[in-house]
Amino acid sequence: MNVLIVDDEKPARDRLRRLLGGLDGYRVIAEARNGNEAVEANEQHHPDIVLMDIRMPGMDGLEAAKHITYREQPPALIFTTAFSDHALEAFESNAVDYLLKPVKVERLMKALESCSRTNKAHLHSKIDEISSQDVRKHICARVRGNLVLIPLQDIYYFHAEQKYVTVRHSEGEVLIEEPLKSLEQEFSDSFYRIHRNALVRLDKVAGMKNNSDGHQVFFNDIDAQLEVSRRHLPGVRKILKNM
Repeated sequence: MNVLIVDDEKPARDRLRRLLGGLDGYRVIAEARNGNEAVEANEQHHPDIVLMDIRMPGMDGLEAAKHITYREQPPALIFTTAFSDHALEAFESNAVDYLLKPVKVERLMKALESCSRTNKAHLHSKIDEISSQDVRKHICARVRGNLVLIPLQDIYYFHAEQKYVTVRHSEGEVLIEEPLKSLEQEFSDSFYRIHRNALVRLDKVAGMKNNSDGHQVFFNDIDAQLEVSRRHLPGVRKILKNM
């Protein structure tokens, strides 16, 4: 089984590598120092198992795990942490396990033996359950077969059309398949629904105008306008007035 080790501390990575080196059937194929590197390494090396630290600077392990589950055949995930928090009871399943630091070889063996591949929907559901209070700082999308991470702060709006959602950001547009409703629930602090098919980032909105096409919001820095529905118009007016 091919293993990816993710931890921001080199001594922790070295310890896991030594422990795995003493076990038959497991091979460390890559290491990563943070969540961003973990997502990239997962795409490049396609590990069977990821040993993922939870608390890391930048993108943490929980967010990285969410992005990793978008692979068609996601790896088994085993979290490592020095803290008995994050609702660790939820990790106790075949799909997602956890190890407390310093990792003991007996516990590592048990986690490796119990974890197995699972279907994408179940794994994504389990990660959502564990990290229900953690808001992602990135959106991931596939562009020409490659996974791209877009910082949430660079996104202007989400616009739904049929089964896809267009993500307009500072570098252009990408398509994702996440439901607009789940995006609204997760990012309610920074995005607001202006139409049944659109969410806008509040600090990117420059204002609203009324023309022959009805009420539309416009944005700072980009030449784009989105329709505001009659249902959402009072709320949009109130928010813009208080901005």
